Amino acid sequence: MKLTDANCYTALQARDARFDGVFFTGVKTTGIYCRPICPARTPAPSSCTFYPTASAAESAGFRPCLRCRPELAPGCQGSSLAEAVLRRLQERAVEGTRLEDLDQDLGLSSRQVRRLLEKEFGVTPLQVIQTQRLLLAKQLLQETSQPISEIALAAGFRSLRTFNALFKERYHLAPSACRRSTSKPKTGEGIRLRLAYRAPLAWEALMDYFRSRLVPGVEEIEGREYRRTVALGQASGWMRVWPHETEAVLIVEVSPSLTRHLGAVQSRVRRMFDLDARPDAILEVLGSDPLLAPVFHHFPGLRVGGAWDSFELAVRAVLGQQITVTAATTLSGRLAARTGTAIETPFKNLHRLAITAEALEKLSVDDLCNLGLVRARASALIHLAASALKGGLEFPPGLDHEAAVARLIELPGVGPWTAHYIAMRALRFPDAFPAADLGLRKAIGNGELIPTKQAELRSEPWRPWRAYAAAALWKSLSPLTP
Repeated sequence: MKLTDANCYTALQARDARFDGVFFTGVKTTGIYCRPICPARTPAPSSCTFYPTASAAESAGFRPCLRCRPELAPGCQGSSLAEAVLRRLQERAVEGTRLEDLDQDLGLSSRQVRRLLEKEFGVTPLQVIQTQRLLLAKQLLQETSQPISEIALAAGFRSLRTFNALFKERYHLAPSACRRSTSKPKTGEGIRLRLAYRAPLAWEALMDYFRSRLVPGVEEIEGREYRRTVALGQASGWMRVWPHETEAVLIVEVSPSLTRHLGAVQSRVRRMFDLDARPDAILEVLGSDPLLAPVFHHFPGLRVGGAWDSFELAVRAVLGQQITVTAATTLSGRLAARTGTAIETPFKNLHRLAITAEALEKLSVDDLCNLGLVRARASALIHLAASALKGGLEFPPGLDHEAAVARLIELPGVGPWTAHYIAMRALRFPDAFPAADLGLRKAIGNGELIPTKQAELRSEPWRPWRAYAAAALWKSLSPLTP
């Protein structure tokens, strides 16, 4: 649906959660901007202006609401180049990346990026970066007891003075005025954050996906809680994630050792658990298909489980070629045991960091074969590691999934199935579809193994959400019990 002032106001009146993060409302009488779900009294239409992003609302002079907290709003999956650039810029902003260092990552010159964002959203790259960093800082001020100097660094600011000045200028109050009474974490406890999503969320289905692929020593699931070890830059630690019982948020607890990387943790967790998905838009396309409808009925809010790290997922995809999920998991565990750095955590089953491209490149084909890999697969992993170290798994925003798949296929030992699987799970392309997968071909054929070409043709009506169709088809191969 094309957003207009009229239908934005209708969504605001209804407090429609489907539009949370899709637009923000600036209220002229208060100078505040809100999410569509804000519990405050709905202002008159004449008092409202609507903005596609928080940065656009802030650049117009509005301050974030302290009740609905715009920093918690989920993001949006976009298909246009402008939307893809905006999303990448928002992620990099809280990871501390400098604006002048983004040209190569974005695949565009700074002048092109500025022109694109100003035309589509009415904001500059600097305004996007400043808004994302301020909103993350505001969240950390309200949800943690970390020192303000640590919060400034965690939000991507390189100077406490710059942070304080910008916060006062933009929000008309000192950072300390945003603090809420939060108890300091006990020894062994981490820093807790809230990440919002658009309900519903099929959490148990997500846990089923991760549970069958847990890397021993690196990941575990206990009850409804996912846990893993984490390495970011020179820092290492752990995190655990679970859904709130009554609100549409995930609770993320991170070890204090990762304080300065909280922005990167947020970005990765959002991608890993597909928190920016639009269940309503996906269901509109897929919900009436007789093959998919039963799955979406049993698992409302079905997501495409992703990955903490693209290289980890790519290794897993190569290992999974022509063997069972269980066998690939066993090999993943052996690789982590062979190359992963030992680490201490509060969880006895988490004691090793995941495999990295640097560690894998140091191994020989024979080393990998001694772990149980066939020679062709071992050679493919060595080539994958070398490519990853040269940026081979990094793609500029706006590149479509077919182009990304074509690049991945150029790697030795990476075929169409592996490339589409990486595009779907790691690169987060919502229309990626590994049509050669045996499970998908059987599900589409109602138990009969149909040709790959026939599976591709059957998937055409599912665009642009074929990755979600694939997730539903794989789920249909098991008994449909919620």
